[in-house]
Amino acid sequence: MQRLKTREVKVGSLYIGGHHPVSIQTMTTTDTMDTPATVEQSIRCIEAGAQLVRITAPSKKEAENLLLIKNELVAKGYTTPLVADIHFTPNAAEIAARIVEKVRVNPGNYVDKKKFEQIEYTDLEYQEEIERIRERFTPLVLICKEHGTAMRIGTNHGSLSDRIMSRYGDTAMGMVESAMEFLRIARTLDYHQIVLSMKSSNPQVMIEAYRTLVKHMQHEFGECYPLHLGVTEAGDGEDGRIKSAIGIGTLLSEGIGDTIRVSLTEDPEFELPVCRDIIERCVHENMQEVDNSKPTIHAFNKTVFAGHAEAFNVPRVIADMSKMGKLDPMDLHLVGYSYNVVDDKWHLNDQAADYIFCDEVPPFSLPVSLGILTYYEQWLPYCANAHCYPLFDILQYIEGVYIKHDKLNFIMMDARPNAYTDEVRKRIFDVLQKDHQFVLCVSSTRPQAIEDIRNLCHALQENKINNPVCIITDSQANTLDKALIHYAVEAGALFLEGCLHGICLGYQFGIKSNAIDELHHEIKKLNSISFGILQATRKRISKTEYISCPSCGRTLFDLQETTAKIRAVTNHLKGVKIAIMGCIVNGPGEMADADFGYVGSGVGKITLYKNKDIVKRNIDSEIAVNELINLLKEHGVWVDASV
Repeated sequence: MQRLKTREVKVGSLYIGGHHPVSIQTMTTTDTMDTPATVEQSIRCIEAGAQLVRITAPSKKEAENLLLIKNELVAKGYTTPLVADIHFTPNAAEIAARIVEKVRVNPGNYVDKKKFEQIEYTDLEYQEEIERIRERFTPLVLICKEHGTAMRIGTNHGSLSDRIMSRYGDTAMGMVESAMEFLRIARTLDYHQIVLSMKSSNPQVMIEAYRTLVKHMQHEFGECYPLHLGVTEAGDGEDGRIKSAIGIGTLLSEGIGDTIRVSLTEDPEFELPVCRDIIERCVHENMQEVDNSKPTIHAFNKTVFAGHAEAFNVPRVIADMSKMGKLDPMDLHLVGYSYNVVDDKWHLNDQAADYIFCDEVPPFSLPVSLGILTYYEQWLPYCANAHCYPLFDILQYIEGVYIKHDKLNFIMMDARPNAYTDEVRKRIFDVLQKDHQFVLCVSSTRPQAIEDIRNLCHALQENKINNPVCIITDSQANTLDKALIHYAVEAGALFLEGCLHGICLGYQFGIKSNAIDELHHEIKKLNSISFGILQATRKRISKTEYISCPSCGRTLFDLQETTAKIRAVTNHLKGVKIAIMGCIVNGPGEMADADFGYVGSGVGKITLYKNKDIVKRNIDSEIAVNELINLLKEHGVWVDASV
């Protein structure tokens, strides 16, 4: 894959775009007026690897205090560029642009109106609004030109202005046009020190918006400005990392992106190792640079499977338990199944694997919903067992001399471009065209695995082979945290494109045969990651989804503590999306994708939302979680955790 060529932008001593490596950044969570705390946290971020540090400046006083913060950092020997984060206040931006190396403005909030009003604009009225924006935005551009200050025009999916929403709706195109309006103004003033971003809490929307932005910049300007990648309000823990890796990693793997930030509801220095892991996985030395690259929005035909492949109309999870040897009933709790001796029944949770791959067929009665995969030789003695399915190598399968399952066979195929000769590849397609009782399990060990598997799926379609395709992804990363990035990038990108119908994750690093606790942890973790990838790509919902901002100096309560508290009482509400936002800036707009919202509205005060509508204002934070539960009950989405 070729690296998209972008303009070079100077941010202090850092260069973004052009031939320069992808840079990483984060944002402080301290009160900007607390100079010592902000300086201390900035230093922790810099020492953790941040090449840019962003600090909120919601009003003039915070913008002015950036000078004290910068001077303190310089006095301590730190010259890492600082970015002022601006939302509503042009005056604050104009102050900050004289102090720090970069300012970030959100076109949905900066000058434009955001009152969630549907207004019909004539073309003349629409143009008059753009002229009003030009008048108010121009002073900032001229200050940036004078002081050599860079700018990020940062569009967020949830904070599109009423004007943009009225004409373009809640769409990726609306996000793109929101930024392009400001970019056009800057270009007329011959100002080009600009980085752009298109953030959303939904990785699919985010990816579509960046691809569309690239296409429009190339068409209108014949060039591209550098791109800052991020999935906004990604949340925390495993879910936040999966969402971010899918969104950021998919684009980096396509050569799109010049600087990244992973927005986690955690201390900011914890974001930086995730940034590095994503870059390490997705940016390769052999990526070439090219002008006028035109990334394609990949789309695969939606196939509705029939017969015994019908189960794969919902993407399936295959848990690799082959390292366990002989299984006993208690082992299945690792992949979502528990056996109750009292009622002599198997019980499964919402993240119960659909199949397990094992070396030995279990010698006990299995849950009805669980299928067993094992290699052909191990399967043969159990071929009459309704739970058991054989796993063939593709060359083995096309020989046609083996006994096959009369309902469904699983076939492994290498997606690498030179894995088979042209003659063998043709023979494979000829056999598969005549067979409708198989699931293809594909893999590639190359860094370009996404491209390899995508190309194979296109070839299958071209040959009218429309059976389910599962991805097998084995990681040899030296930690499970790094492996998670590998899985999320590789499988997530392909699920978003619609070419996958199942997932099987394997981990090859550091497990000793006698380290049973470690092995149990690995199997349970991989099963959770599999379902997390399906959830993040909206292909299969198995749990509550949390859209939580990463916190900053505007946050009006302890966001990490509150998120943990809300998660503890709502994490059984499958499919419900709950937004937890630190302040009104990240409130109803940024939680555009949420069903319910919990938003800081003042010190110790919370406002609750249903979608974008306020339901209860200024509730004391001590009782706000209980009030959120009452709101969930009122709207019929609450169930007791024991149910």
